[in-house]
Amino acid sequence: MTRPTSRDVATAAGVSQATVSLVLGDKWRGRVSARTADHVRETATALGYRPNLAARNLRLGSTRTALLVVPALTNEFFARVYTGAARVAAEHGFGVVLYPSPEGTGPARDPFASARAALDGVIASSMAADALDAIGGDDLPLVMLDSDPTAHGPAAHVNLDMTDAIRQTAHHLLAHGHRHYLHLASAVDSWTFHLRAQALADLLDDAPTTLRTVRAPLTVDAARTAMEAALADPQARPTAVVCDDDILAAGACKAARRLGLRIPEDLSVTGIDDLALATAVEPELTTVRLPAERVGEQGMKALLTVLDGAPWTAPDLPVELVVRGSTGPAPAR
Repeated sequence: MTRPTSRDVATAAGVSQATVSLVLGDKWRGRVSARTADHVRETATALGYRPNLAARNLRLGSTRTALLVVPALTNEFFARVYTGAARVAAEHGFGVVLYPSPEGTGPARDPFASARAALDGVIASSMAADALDAIGGDDLPLVMLDSDPTAHGPAAHVNLDMTDAIRQTAHHLLAHGHRHYLHLASAVDSWTFHLRAQALADLLDDAPTTLRTVRAPLTVDAARTAMEAALADPQARPTAVVCDDDILAAGACKAARRLGLRIPEDLSVTGIDDLALATAVEPELTTVRLPAERVGEQGMKALLTVLDGAPWTAPDLPVELVVRGSTGPAPAR
């Protein structure tokens, strides 16, 4: 039988993992009500929970090492997240070990196996919390970045204001008279991409527009292939393509050129991330700038806060639309 974890206690008690850590670590006074503390202790007893002493020693700062799990090392965004996390970690005498999930969004294999005691906590970017069960172990605090804030289990969440990213993009295109849209969506099944799709559908539903969705893996070639098929019928072509990230947008631009379409005269294209790629394409890409380093910084600060036995709360990080040459007025239909 699997030994219950602090995450299990938090779920059963209907509280956060940070609250469980405070109560079971006897640091709850002044932070948690006596009634809640009693409820957490009773729940832990009922479940047969026993604290992981190695993990408890870690939270006292014996190793000062955090694991950062990302979907891929080839994406510039996650490199920036690592830079931000490592900067804050160094200021507090911590180190950050970077680990890519072998399957993109999970499940991730445990990179340390029996050597899990080498970690103080885990920070995971753009992944599902249950994909990290093998890494989290019994009691390692988990901080999720760009992930579902309603998910039970993680001790803290750090998110970008992705709804506002889509809002800024849609308002920009609507102001240019665009009424026929195509959403080039990521084929990755993750919360952040589902949120973008829902936000776009909700925003355009309030305007006299049409919206079609095409999905593609996160590569330029896959996006180009998907877009060539989507743009093949001149009678059904959109005037604007909203892409889930800059990599997909680069593929959309390649497809448009192969079909003899001019950007932005015939087709406007937008992305999200503001990677170096955004200014390498011609015309340069209109995209939403995401503060990736700030995400990493906040993720590490959240982990340090949880390790100190305190709850973490922070608003979503703001984003900014950067208008460049890939968008313009809608062409006449």
